Amino acid sequence: MNRRRGYAIYLIPGIIASTLVIIVPLVMTIGTSFTRWTGVGSPTWIGFQNYTRLFHDELFWSSFGHIILMVVAMAVIPTLLGLVLAAVLFDYVGKRFSDRWASFFRSGFYLPQVIPLAVTGIIWGWILHPDYGALNKILNAVGLHSLAVDWLGNPKYALFTVMAVLIWIQLGYPIVMFMSGLQRVDPSLYEAADLDGATWWQRFRKITIYMIRPEFYVVLITTTIAALKVFAQIFVLTRGGPSNATIVPSYFAYKNYFEKAQVGYGSAISTVLTVLIIVLAFVFLRLQNRAERQSR
Repeated sequence: MNRRRGYAIYLIPGIIASTLVIIVPLVMTIGTSFTRWTGVGSPTWIGFQNYTRLFHDELFWSSFGHIILMVVAMAVIPTLLGLVLAAVLFDYVGKRFSDRWASFFRSGFYLPQVIPLAVTGIIWGWILHPDYGALNKILNAVGLHSLAVDWLGNPKYALFTVMAVLIWIQLGYPIVMFMSGLQRVDPSLYEAADLDGATWWQRFRKITIYMIRPEFYVVLITTTIAALKVFAQIFVLTRGGPSNATIVPSYFAYKNYFEKAQVGYGSAISTVLTVLIIVLAFVFLRLQNRAERQSR
């Protein structure tokens, strides 16, 4: 008991930092959401008016519709695709060629995670530019002129183009996590499956997926939370346009905070988004704990 008390002192810096950086701003944001304030002068208490306005705001609901597609682009597709690619790299490339080649491809997939988002946005802006972009130049060169469109400037294509870029950025993270999880799987399980005549797909479905479930849950929850609060990618690529075709809740809050000086309304948007993230994180953790109890 005394030893535990001695360890508690080392938690104090973290508790203080968390209080100053997370808890205090969160409480202030919640409090501000019940006011009308431009960021200058004294805020005016208006109760639930911001929330009433919020739930009747079509743009707010449109932004949440877009966030569902962001979850697909940043969580669902990268997780599923990353799981398959990690298994291929670990179980095929690494064993048939060498671990160096598997590590090389893993590093290549992870590279977009290392590149700063501002640089990524600029690069993709050049690639997707309607006039001098590399993508349209290639399409025109091979005779596919009808496919050369304004990828980020046309509301019809902008959201799906952003989703494709987000998949490219996000894919490396689950691959690294899943390959790390595969390294702790007992090789004798695969050897026994081979002796029984199991195909690669059967080994992948019955052994690989089952054994790396902890990594699967971690990847899914972290990527889902990242998708819900996605901001930088939208800011760099489209700034919510064209015609709000790519606006998401975090950028919608930013616009109200800084462009419209409606701090109270922006705080209400941020509060709703925070509550949603907490609820989803709680649900994911409960599902993970239940799965772990059932496997014991």
